Amino acid sequence: MTTGGSEAGPAYEVLIERGKIREFATAMQSESPAYEGESAVIPPTFLTTAARWAPAGARADTGFERARLLHGEQEFVFHGPPPRAGQRLWATERIVDRSEKSGRRGGLMRLAVVLTEFRDDDGTLVAEARSTLIERAKPTEQPS
Repeated sequence: MTTGGSEAGPAYEVLIERGKIREFATAMQSESPAYEGESAVIPPTFLTTAARWAPAGARADTGFERARLLHGEQEFVFHGPPPRAGQRLWATERIVDRSEKSGRRGGLMRLAVVLTEFRDDDGTLVAEARSTLIERAKPTEQPS
């Protein structure tokens, strides 16, 4: 079963800071000079960190139980050059798809695809992040 999406939540500001770019690149064990200096570009997966800046109520709510949550898949699409240090983006999140399927160990797994759009101050779409979240099936009770 697949169902449609939801309305986008409120936009939240994402400042692309050069120090955070360098920290992220260091964590990736990258020594690329592209990730250093005043005009540093972001590493391809850097926008994952944007959720840390989201205020309460701005994140898409899947309704999934956190203890059973898995991160299934992640995709980033850039609609031009990658963002650079000093740039400000505005992120909005929405659920674009929901589905269910049988788990390998029995029970029902629920899936949600969350789309985050990143726009510049002019409203131009700069990048998109598509994340598939999975809520594992509830554990079956074992006979005592």
